[in-house]
This record gives sequence, structure tokens and C-alpha cells, in this order.
Amino acid sequence: MPKKNKLKIGIVGCGAIGSSLAKEIAVNFRAYAVLSALYDIRPEKAESLSRKIVKSTKLSVTSLDALIRKSELVIEASSAKAAWGVVRKSVCAGCKVMAMSVGGIVGHLDSLFVLAAKNNTQAYFPSGAISGVDALKAASIAGINKVILTTRKHPNAFKGVDYVTKNFRLSGIKTNKVLFNGSASLAVKYFPQNVNVAAVLGLAGIGIDKTQVRIIASPKVRKNIHEILIVSKAAKIFTRTENILHPHNPKTSFLAVLSAIAVLKQILQPVKIGT
Repeated sequence: MPKKNKLKIGIVGCGAIGSSLAKEIAVNFRAYAVLSALYDIRPEKAESLSRKIVKSTKLSVTSLDALIRKSELVIEASSAKAAWGVVRKSVCAGCKVMAMSVGGIVGHLDSLFVLAAKNNTQAYFPSGAISGVDALKAASIAGINKVILTTRKHPNAFKGVDYVTKNFRLSGIKTNKVLFNGSASLAVKYFPQNVNVAAVLGLAGIGIDKTQVRIIASPKVRKNIHEILIVSKAAKIFTRTENILHPHNPKTSFLAVLSAIAVLKQILQPVKIGT
């Protein structure tokens, strides 16, 4: 039997998430895949990560186009602002793509479906730092009445968020403070680095405009907490996920990285489990 070629994977964005995924591919997926290229708008980050993995800078490239040429699967781990450009270029080149910054894709979903079908490829969105997306996808077939996400994070997690800086003073707060209560579409707009999970819920369920989101700054919590209520014709579902913060980026939950690794397993391995 001929030996199956390893999947060539390129990563765009070499921060905490991109670095974690790069190391996972190089160490634990080497039987099925090979890390083909790394790209970051700050070239020194790609070069540094490349040296950690292969002891040289040979994995780092100087443009997105160069990375796409070397890859069969592109992982976007950059930012919501850059996500659609990365996904669109990758799909148009016939590459599979996994998007971590889901909030940057929500306004382009119709175009993505058209482009992916036209170029005979696939796009993947990991569940991220929440539980219950499998049940939400199944329940949506029967019909969903409402989806409500309540997110609680320590005030420090919202530092640098323009919407928060303009409307709230977080320093010294001693009780829970509701920062936002509205649609997932607005939550993704105002909190692009904090609530990718809202975008995932919207895409998997009743849509990003109908999915409701409450965001709370809570000085007593030390974990990123996401509670989801789903009311459907098939079931009433409630999940609560208390996330451990990523050791290298407190704005990111560790589970978000592990979720992407789980999707990689689904792509690479012949037996797929779960909805």
C-alpha cells in the first residue's frame, strides 16, 4: 500500500495560539502532517518560532501568498481584522483553512460558502472555549427558540478594548459590572478579541443577529466563564465552561487552543467522533 503524503500545514499568526498549534503539529501530529510555513506581520515572531521548532528560520516566510503556496491547510491565528483576508485568499487558492478569529468571518459567510464550493475546498471553525456546540448543531435541525451566552471574565481581560475604555472605568471595581447586553453581531464588533465564542454560537445556531450575549466584568473570577442556554424543540440545554487562562495570553482560554487541536485530529484521522 502506498504511503500517504503528510498534510502540509501553514500557520498565519505566531502569537500564543499560533505558537501552541505549531508545536503540537511538529511534535504530536508528525505522523500525519508537516509544518510547512509560518507567517506573521511581525517577521521576527515567525523567525523566532521557526528557530524554536526547527532550529533555523527556514519555516518563516515574508508574505501570506508565500505561505499559501507552501500549504494545503492554512490555520488563521492572527486577528479578527485580518481573518477574512487570510481565509479568502487561502480558499481561492484551493487550500483548506481553519479560522481561529471567527468574529472576523461572520459578515462574509455567504461569500465563503460560494468560494469554498467553487474551489472544491473546506473551511473549519473550532468550537473554541465553550461546550455544547455539538448539541446546538443537532438541535438546530429541529428548530431553536433562543440562544443566550453569558460571559464572565476578570476586568483585566478587557484592557485595551476600545468599547470598554470609552464607556466604563474598570479599575477598582468590586462587584460584577455588565459591560454589554445585546446581539452576538454587536458583541463580536465591540469585543473582537474576547468573544469569538459568540460568533461560533451564531454560526452554528439561529444566526448571529438572533443569538443574545451578556458580557460581565467580574473581579472575583480568575477564569473565563461561559454559560450557554439553548431552548429548542428537541431539548433545553445549559452548559457552563470555566476556562483556565492560556499561560501565555490571559485574553485567551487554554481550551480554545485545545479545540483547534481537536479539529486537526478530525481532519487528519480516518475515524471522526462527535457531531
